Amino acid sequence: MKVKLGQAVKMFFGNSSLEMVYFEALSNAMDAGATLIDIKISIDAVNRPETLTVEIIDNGVGFDDNRYKKFSNLFDVEESSHKGLGRLVYLCYFDEIIVQSQFEKDKKRLFTFNQQFEEEKFSIISNSSEQIGTSLKMQSYTLQKIAKSEYIYPQFLKKRILQEFYSRLFKYKIENRIIEINIFATIDGKSYKEFLTSSEIPDMQCVNIDDSSLNLYENFQLYYSIEKCDPHETALISAISVDNRTFKVELVADENIPTGYKMIFLLFSDFFTGKVDAARQNLTLTKVELKEIQKLFRKKVTSLIEKHIPRVKVTNEKIKTSLIDRYPHLNGYFDTDNIGYIKRNEILRNAQEEFFKAQKELLDATQLTDEQFKKSLEISDRALTEYILFRQLTIEKLRNSTKDDSETYLHEIIASKGKNGKFLKENLINDIYKNNSWLLDDKYMTYEVTLSDREMSELVTYLVDEEVEKDIDRPDFAFIFSNNPNENKPFDVVIVEIKKRGVNQYDNLKTINQLETRARNLNKYYNNKVQRVWYYGIIEFNDEIELALSGRFTELYSSGKLYYTETEVAISLRPKMTIPIGIFMWDIDAVVRDADARNSTFLNFIKSKFSTQ
Repeated sequence: MKVKLGQAVKMFFGNSSLEMVYFEALSNAMDAGATLIDIKISIDAVNRPETLTVEIIDNGVGFDDNRYKKFSNLFDVEESSHKGLGRLVYLCYFDEIIVQSQFEKDKKRLFTFNQQFEEEKFSIISNSSEQIGTSLKMQSYTLQKIAKSEYIYPQFLKKRILQEFYSRLFKYKIENRIIEINIFATIDGKSYKEFLTSSEIPDMQCVNIDDSSLNLYENFQLYYSIEKCDPHETALISAISVDNRTFKVELVADENIPTGYKMIFLLFSDFFTGKVDAARQNLTLTKVELKEIQKLFRKKVTSLIEKHIPRVKVTNEKIKTSLIDRYPHLNGYFDTDNIGYIKRNEILRNAQEEFFKAQKELLDATQLTDEQFKKSLEISDRALTEYILFRQLTIEKLRNSTKDDSETYLHEIIASKGKNGKFLKENLINDIYKNNSWLLDDKYMTYEVTLSDREMSELVTYLVDEEVEKDIDRPDFAFIFSNNPNENKPFDVVIVEIKKRGVNQYDNLKTINQLETRARNLNKYYNNKVQRVWYYGIIEFNDEIELALSGRFTELYSSGKLYYTETEVAISLRPKMTIPIGIFMWDIDAVVRDADARNSTFLNFIKSKFSTQ
């Protein structure tokens, strides 16, 4: 062999795994006509990889002169389905492979395959034996550890061998050829074994697939089996057959595999011959070819699943309905053919991407045609729907809050706080998903300024045109709305205090005192600019709270509990002066229900509109 093997190993098998050693040895044995293959694994302990040996024994035709010559020369192959490189993977894991091959009744070839291998270094001994076949004993493991311990356990190896060679074993079955593969392992003194035969492959039905999208002349045959089984044995294999090896093609996401069924789908075609790289690790189909093949493969498989398992179609219709109900703005962009087969998140992501593409196409247009104008109206409707859905998610977050959630958590649901808690009307589009003042009332979306956990003196700067004394007191929320404070028009101010769920009655009712204190501190800045100030306390109601409030508060209309009172707040002792203020005390669950009722009106209207498109 005139190639530096060490360099060739790195070049072609730099990204291999130990299981490939078994695959290549099995493939070569089956190419040699073997009907019985034994895999024998021995290791003192998993953490002692240097003691690992793997012996693979087959009853194939053996290394006669012709086969040995081919083995000795890389790339020496007769068919495009062979690559002439598989044996190199042995040297990724073992320093030497001792080969003993009985190729005639009285001749046995002996040689060692290693990185110094030369074709001339072999010996033939006279050995009388009726049993033709080859033994590969791999020893002197080269790596410091075994990447996955499963690679040396028969149970795992049987499953992987079946997956790798399903199409070949199926061909053997329909040709009435029986092949047996026995896997034995001795690990840390314990024995394990598994057996695999081509007779284990189920009977399959065949359907032809005809699709003109690939512009190919080759035929595609799909062999499949759908059998009932215990739920814990649920499984699905979907693969294409390339050079007698199977390559998995994901058609149905694990989360969508119907329980209680074993399903196998194998796609055969001469088109796949040789369409794999030299190391047999990656398909060499183009992206377009692979996408089209996956599309036609999935289309046929899903129709077969729905035919044999009718409940799948019913389930998928429910999934489709739930997606449209949950994301009505994406209705029309969902890949409805694949709903219930590919991952739900992938369905959503693809629909969102299609929606974004449509938006970008319109935004990039310098002039809109009539068709594009109609499309722009539809896109606008969908964008608004997306925002309404976001509002619904925000409502649910507030609804699902518990006493374990901090006041800061509740605060952030309504509006980002602290240094990021200043919102100006000119930034409305950028801030629309951060400032949820609409939770209290949709009229507060007309805010000019929102201050969330900001100092009182910052609010005051909008009320007067002079420098003010610093006041570090921080209302939870302060809104200026209805008119721009920089214009000569009166405007409204809203002050909000909020308490987390689960606090005691004293701390809840302390909210009233906090609101009165805010009113007292703001009074000296009242002038013609401020026409009204609204004070809200948001707390969790219970019978004790309601009893305490009912003495001087009046219950107002709401989907829950909302109380209001007008009171006098003293702003001076000498002379004694008071001002009237109105205080709303609002149950946090009532805030949720009121917001939900308003948002649901929009949502129901939008759903009905998109359902007709």
